[in-house]
Amino acid sequence: MNLPYLSEYRVLVVPGLHGSEEAHWQTRWEKMYPVFERVQQDDWARPELPRWSQRLAQVLEESDQPTLIVAHSFGCLTTMHAASRSRSNLVGTLLVAPADPEKFAVADILCDARLPCPSIVIGSSNDPWMASHRAAYWADRWGCGFLNAGARGHINAESGLGDWEQGLQQFRYLLDMAHAFVPDSNYLA
Repeated sequence: MNLPYLSEYRVLVVPGLHGSEEAHWQTRWEKMYPVFERVQQDDWARPELPRWSQRLAQVLEESDQPTLIVAHSFGCLTTMHAASRSRSNLVGTLLVAPADPEKFAVADILCDARLPCPSIVIGSSNDPWMASHRAAYWADRWGCGFLNAGARGHINAESGLGDWEQGLQQFRYLLDMAHAFVPDSNYLA
């Protein structure tokens, strides 16, 4: 898929618990678009919000280039925590199949998190990590748009999505929104 404006942005891939294996759409997108950069965690088996979000904040600070984030599962929680607490050049986020903050006992930390840039949450009607109505609730709470992708499980490798064309379409939509987005100068200061 042609992604206009892609060269103007830094794209960070923020996986969830256990990272994203070879068959996961995030890994496949990284191979399709070599400019995508994975945010590495020290321990993929231990999702610790403060530690993971600190690592993401460090990576965000490494560049002044306008940045888009493509996050999955616990990576969505990491993104919300890191990006809503720091001043960065973030201009858009795609938050796919977020894990329920209640399951990780971080709801109180994330209940007031908001991003000052275009953001889309994509949920699934049969996601075992967060029911669709809960994903819609958190999207609204975070000030993000919401899309129910249908019965796609956790929208991961087990969902058998391949390159996940529907997700790429949403990413392209996010690119268009980011291109039109003029960040608040106080946000980038």
